[in-house]
Amino acid sequence: MATDQVPPIADELPTVEPGAPPAHIEDDAVHADDAGYRQPQVDAEALRRLLDGPHREARDLVRANLVEHAQILLDQEQLTTAEFRERVKDVVLTMARTGQTGMGFPEEYGGGGDIGASVAAFETLALGDLSVLVKVGVQFGLFGGAILQLGTRHHHDAHLADIVSGRTLGCFAMTETGHGSNVQALGTVATYDVEAQEFVITTPDDASRKDYIGNAAAHARLAVVFAQLEVAGERHGVHALVVPLRDEDGRVLDGVRIEDCGPKMGLGGVDNGRIWFDGVRVPRTALLNQFAEVTPEGRYLSPIDNPNKRFFTMLGTLVQGRVCVGGAAINAAKVALAIAVRYGARRRQFEATSPGEEQVLLDYGMHQRRLLPLLARTYALHFAQEVVAEQLHDVFSGAGGDEHARRVLESRAAGTKALGTWHATRTIQECREACGGAGYLSENRFAALKADTDVFTTFEGDNHVLLQLVAKGLLTDYSGEFEDMDQLGMARFVAGLAVETVVERTAVHKLVQSVRDLLPGGDTWDQEAGLLDPNYQLAMLRFREEHMIAGVARRLKRGIDRGMDPGAVFSRVQDHVMAAARAHTERLVLEAFVQKTADLPDGDLKVALNLLCDLHALSVIEADRAWFMEHGRLSSARSKAITREVGALCRKVRPLVVDLVDAFGVPPEVLRSPDLLGGPTGSGDRAGG
Repeated sequence: MATDQVPPIADELPTVEPGAPPAHIEDDAVHADDAGYRQPQVDAEALRRLLDGPHREARDLVRANLVEHAQILLDQEQLTTAEFRERVKDVVLTMARTGQTGMGFPEEYGGGGDIGASVAAFETLALGDLSVLVKVGVQFGLFGGAILQLGTRHHHDAHLADIVSGRTLGCFAMTETGHGSNVQALGTVATYDVEAQEFVITTPDDASRKDYIGNAAAHARLAVVFAQLEVAGERHGVHALVVPLRDEDGRVLDGVRIEDCGPKMGLGGVDNGRIWFDGVRVPRTALLNQFAEVTPEGRYLSPIDNPNKRFFTMLGTLVQGRVCVGGAAINAAKVALAIAVRYGARRRQFEATSPGEEQVLLDYGMHQRRLLPLLARTYALHFAQEVVAEQLHDVFSGAGGDEHARRVLESRAAGTKALGTWHATRTIQECREACGGAGYLSENRFAALKADTDVFTTFEGDNHVLLQLVAKGLLTDYSGEFEDMDQLGMARFVAGLAVETVVERTAVHKLVQSVRDLLPGGDTWDQEAGLLDPNYQLAMLRFREEHMIAGVARRLKRGIDRGMDPGAVFSRVQDHVMAAARAHTERLVLEAFVQKTADLPDGDLKVALNLLCDLHALSVIEADRAWFMEHGRLSSARSKAITREVGALCRKVRPLVVDLVDAFGVPPEVLRSPDLLGGPTGSGDRAGG
């Protein structure tokens, strides 16, 4: 997989002859309702194979385990918190014995040696109980992943086999009460005692206690603790150490204090806790020393001299967790859509078209408008997530692991995670409402889906903070000074350049120029190109991104040139920064969808996915049509035409919807929802009333 900043580049994208409509659609004056249109048929199984991708075996293993443990969806409602935590732990350990949770670890320690398969398995686990998902993520992704990526052979030999098998349970102790997203400011201290050749771990105040730590309250025996490393009175920044919390009988060790975080909105099967350390001693070799070490005599050594670069390099190795959370959120949205769409295809309400017979919900235009753009966006995000997962696999398997590729991966993972988790929150809520009062019943899964996914928007990085990371990469073109730049440094860096220089250094600038050559009308391309031309859709999103980047650069430069404090300037433009980052990620998502459909052989499946791609693209433009109109890229007449086309595409997608959600491969046993689904949906439901 190429690791350019914004792959694929323009000439790799599907294109059409200038002025000609794309092969898969009619001109935008011809709507989906016209008599000449031939409705495609969707082979749900073939589409599932496409969605499952190269790791179908891993996904099917997870599905089989979800079916075997489907009872846990009931246990969540019927057991006490303590009982449910033990039940979740038992399920996780049982799954570990099947190999599904260790796919990303080296084979010599009992793993599968396949990072891509590991991500696919984790994403698929989100189709079931999400406490199980998060506990798996904490144990094998965060705790085990930190030892794998930040440790060396000594740590791997000492811990990985027991972690992969589940014999040793652990936690990832990074977040502190007073220091959430600002990891560099953590308060916990690890001081080296040269005489004892030990590190002394101390929590200096309550703001520095470890907080919200999964696995900590009940089950973790070890923790990977992130702390300020102090050697001979000098601080060297945040490093990670392996610290025991409990003995083999589960008793908390001397010097360690642990409290339960108490009731939460969701994820009742995950034992989140708070941890304090009072002079806890660990041997010198407990330091995870992939990027730095302390010699017995107390010399600090690191192959990376720059402390900021060292810190961000360390955090960058942990990006897999962020990738997995984004994918899990997208799959949770699939569950909600599978329930709501299948319910809408069988539930009847009001006599609308035929006397004596009520109409199927999904045949109402408003119901289509509520659900089908969300379905299209879910497909778009699925394919965007595929690109991120492939980049992750390439970077960490050595196929594309240079420094620039890692920065691009971190940025793309951050943006996709933000959009994917926000999408899950929105989709689950809309699907709950679309199922009426029945959607409010716990047995129909929406209660757990809403409660358990809500935290996805803030763990593995608060989404707003993540979008600032995306913007930082955009505005600085991942420059050599990238790691040294905080918000103020970024503002000063951008202000020191001409606005044109900032824009021209972005890959999107080249893409905008290239795609305009493919569209009719010259400078009026946005008024003359067909609405269903993917080149037009991409050009609109690229124009928005480029214009927003230029606007941010212009505002930063103007404020600093006037002598304003850089921090105050950045604060004033922060909303603009976020909008540019979001526009960038939206463009990447659409590019991934367009590329996926372009790569398919001709046939009904390609036609169906092109319909979804068009629906997604025009829905994105429609949702931000005020911006496009303000900036002269959308007339009021064309805006109305887009709204009409979105409605037409919804009607065109309507007969395919049950097959489209069946292709998600959500096992019926984990859908539950007996009141909503009432058994298998028949072929008559697929075509409407």
